[in-house]
Amino acid sequence: MDSNLRMLLAIVLTFLVFFVYQVFFGRPPEISKKQQVEQTQEETVVQDKNVQPLFETTATTKKPEARLAIKGRTITVSTPFYTASFTEEGATLTDFKLNKYRETIQPDSPMKLLISAQSPEERSLAIGFVNHKIQGLDDAVFHADTERSAIDASYKQKTLSFSWESSQGYRIIKTYTFYPDSYLFDLEIKVSNPFPRALKDNLTLAVIYRQVNTSESRYIFSGPSILVDNKLKELSEKDISKKDLYSGRIDWFALGDRYFITAVMPEEEKKDSSVQIKQGAEQLLKAVHIDPTGTIPPQTERSYRYHIYIGPKSLDILSSIDKKLSKAIDFGWFDILAKPLLHVLNFLYGYIHNYGIVIIILTILIKGAFWPLSNKSYKSMSDMKKLQPKMTELRQKYKGDKQTMNKELMNLYKAYNINPLGGCLPMLLQIPVFFAFYKMLYQSIELRHAPFFGWINDLAAPDRLFNFGFSIPFMDPPYGIPVLTVIMGASMFLQQKMSPPPGDPAQAKIMMAMPIVFTFIFINFPAGLVLYWLVNNILSIAQQYYVIKKTA
Repeated sequence: MDSNLRMLLAIVLTFLVFFVYQVFFGRPPEISKKQQVEQTQEETVVQDKNVQPLFETTATTKKPEARLAIKGRTITVSTPFYTASFTEEGATLTDFKLNKYRETIQPDSPMKLLISAQSPEERSLAIGFVNHKIQGLDDAVFHADTERSAIDASYKQKTLSFSWESSQGYRIIKTYTFYPDSYLFDLEIKVSNPFPRALKDNLTLAVIYRQVNTSESRYIFSGPSILVDNKLKELSEKDISKKDLYSGRIDWFALGDRYFITAVMPEEEKKDSSVQIKQGAEQLLKAVHIDPTGTIPPQTERSYRYHIYIGPKSLDILSSIDKKLSKAIDFGWFDILAKPLLHVLNFLYGYIHNYGIVIIILTILIKGAFWPLSNKSYKSMSDMKKLQPKMTELRQKYKGDKQTMNKELMNLYKAYNINPLGGCLPMLLQIPVFFAFYKMLYQSIELRHAPFFGWINDLAAPDRLFNFGFSIPFMDPPYGIPVLTVIMGASMFLQQKMSPPPGDPAQAKIMMAMPIVFTFIFINFPAGLVLYWLVNNILSIAQQYYVIKKTA
């Protein structure tokens, strides 16, 4: 069997696995009672760089008058990259909108909204304590350090601080720092303990993500991921149902989808940190970081610092922030090949500002690199095709004696100096590159809303000529003519006709159906992927035709 067809069959099986893959609907258990007991045990009071003596204790100072307002104000922060809204209720993040990405391909489409809290449970960056030693924090209304309702951080760094004091006398300050040139912003949390006894409890910081069920979730990971002890963990529904708490050195934890991500990076890497994943109602996922420092010494203040990234899953952007954060973009087994291909894709785009043309050029470069191996493969296939009459004669002559038939076939190969695997082995070396290119194109945010030409105005979406306005079986909306996909299927059929037919009639029927099967599979795939596969097929047909003519 032609090795290209073997590869296609392998992809079909892979896609079948993706279709049945479901993610993140388990309901994880709460933090175990055992952990809570361990966290409340007596701990040795240790001073570290984040623990600072207070100049005066609020226990001996007159407490400020209680605020009458129940509902806190909302402050909006804008940079060239995003617009974010924070509320005094918990000093939390309620909305986060990207200023460089739109919801759809339409020019008048609203900007991409990554976070939109419709209720207090959906707000991100809320803090708490495992054992609730500071009373009232869950319903706390903080006080912002500005009377303005909007902060512009478009030209220089700006900060926004929220403060709150509990009825017991504990004081908490949350300070956000925003930068004009980055999706990254910082969060510092200061907790003051004015009492002569230690506060034994563990700080928690939570981020929220609402899952959206789309057809793309069948192929691409979406949900919670953690880099713990320098190992990436992408958690499926099954993973969460078995284990909801992950401990070790937490470099970052994140919630995201195919193109965007919300990631939290503790500034100080502590080997005993934990992250708990919780499943809420209405497709809500909650990731909670548990700081291992369980004691705030008497009459001191402790600081907890985090870097927050909310933005696109761009390899270049994430790598510029932190090399470890770039691991959030994972291409699976083919990661070692896919990421260099993505760098080349972006490099070429710097000179040719059309990702469709860049995909064509990159496909040609890859095909050129494997040209010698492909030549050997096609030459072997051409030789095999010449022997088809003799092979058919032997199969008919010894059809009742399989052992003798195989022996005679091997003698035939030996007589004509043909390796029956010669057409397969060279192509096998190319399969990892093909799969890496496929994974890279499918997950790259660079292709999102990227036009090619004509009716193909989004390389990350299926190609559709016209919009019929009615549903079509096996097709995801919008409903139209998948021109590029049909041409791709025709190229597969032509390539198959040029290859030597299988000796087994049943196998031959399966091979005849493969172009049709793949046309239906690719009908909902992004146009960028279909373009790559089509160009690769055209180049293979041209090379195969050249070899056949040369060896005729």
